[in-house]
Amino acid sequence: MLARNSVWMFLGYGLKILIQAGYFILIARSLGPGEYGAFVGVTALIAIVAPFAGLGTGYLLVKNVARDRSRLAECWGNSLFVSLVSGTFLFAFVMLVAHFVLPSSIALALVAMVSLSDLIIIKGADIGAQAFQACDQLRYTAKLNVLPYLLRLIGAGIVFAAWRHTSALRWGLFYLGSTVVSSAVAIALTSGKLGRPRFALQRIRPELREGLYFGMGLSAQTIYNDLDKTMLARFSTLDATGIYAAAYRIIEVAFAPVRSVLNAAYPNFFRHGQSGLRASLGYARRLLPKVIGYSLVAFFLLFVAAPLLPVFLGGEYARTVTALRWLAILPLLKSIHYFYADALTGAGHQGHRTAAQIAVAVVNVLLNLWLIPAYSWKGAAWSSTASDALLILAMYTAIRMASARQGAMQRQDERFVPVAIPPEGFVNIPSEREAEQLVPEVGN
Repeated sequence: MLARNSVWMFLGYGLKILIQAGYFILIARSLGPGEYGAFVGVTALIAIVAPFAGLGTGYLLVKNVARDRSRLAECWGNSLFVSLVSGTFLFAFVMLVAHFVLPSSIALALVAMVSLSDLIIIKGADIGAQAFQACDQLRYTAKLNVLPYLLRLIGAGIVFAAWRHTSALRWGLFYLGSTVVSSAVAIALTSGKLGRPRFALQRIRPELREGLYFGMGLSAQTIYNDLDKTMLARFSTLDATGIYAAAYRIIEVAFAPVRSVLNAAYPNFFRHGQSGLRASLGYARRLLPKVIGYSLVAFFLLFVAAPLLPVFLGGEYARTVTALRWLAILPLLKSIHYFYADALTGAGHQGHRTAAQIAVAVVNVLLNLWLIPAYSWKGAAWSSTASDALLILAMYTAIRMASARQGAMQRQDERFVPVAIPPEGFVNIPSEREAEQLVPEVGN
């Protein structure tokens, strides 16, 4: 099952890589470093709060349905409801803070379009993909993951053919339109294949705490992955943001095969995790060797092939060569900490994972505040590499803490010996004389 699902996800991500490459080249050439940097600065800001759009209910859907298929309809409906409500509040929040966080040269209309797309509308496609993932039908998950990028590629082709050089604001219209279509298709497909959503709102509140753990962890993950781009737009130049964002996009493409394995294995982490952390950790360790081998090959290819980037993106992206070489180690670091993090989540220790992610996110922000104003995109590259390396240590520490806590609870359970109660509901207490006969005299 894992092999088949991994193949589907790999095929999906392979197609997604090709589509992303075409979409990325067209948009980078159409917008230029400055306008592309403005667009990336907006998307990076929104990506920080986007995990709270839904409060982690999509991940709870995977967990609950992977263990009990009968809960699919209510988890599907509740996820859509919570995503709509929370996404609306976050949309208002982003519009309020964008003026203070982003440079004044970025139009609020662009912020509004990207916020509407990434905080509210896209959740229909995301949750639909997670519903199929929970049911081990990853061929549909792969298709729904590809669909938004395919539509964006079509939009990018239209923009490039019609205007050749255009603004981030115009591209924002096509970005929003592609999201609307992909989400509508995803909701229709999921409802047709798996059943219509059903609302069970009374179940939302008891799971909010765990859902918030997922949301906080994903937000922290976005901070150490994407906040540097927003901070570059604020503290450096939009050209520097475009250079760095272009290199980071190539890293994301190189990491896509590993992510396909992670997505295919994700429900299995919850199934193994029912037996405890040791079981989910053992599952992660069985998958890691091949993933690490791929990451080492990817590092070599990224380093050697980096000079080809300006050929595809244009001479104005020449500095991306150095940026890509500095970031080439990231797929290896990410492979290690993601698998250990999913082992924690599968065993019910999302809180430990979230605490580790938040700690690294704080370190990442502090490093960026120090390094970006002084070294521009080079400082962002140093900060990213340091943060992903620190995540390995943080996840190792979180696993040790979770294991120690689990071991302490097991020892406490072993010390507790229950007393058998007779069917009558009481225990016969011996009389004083009978008790004396039961206790031998000292010295006998």
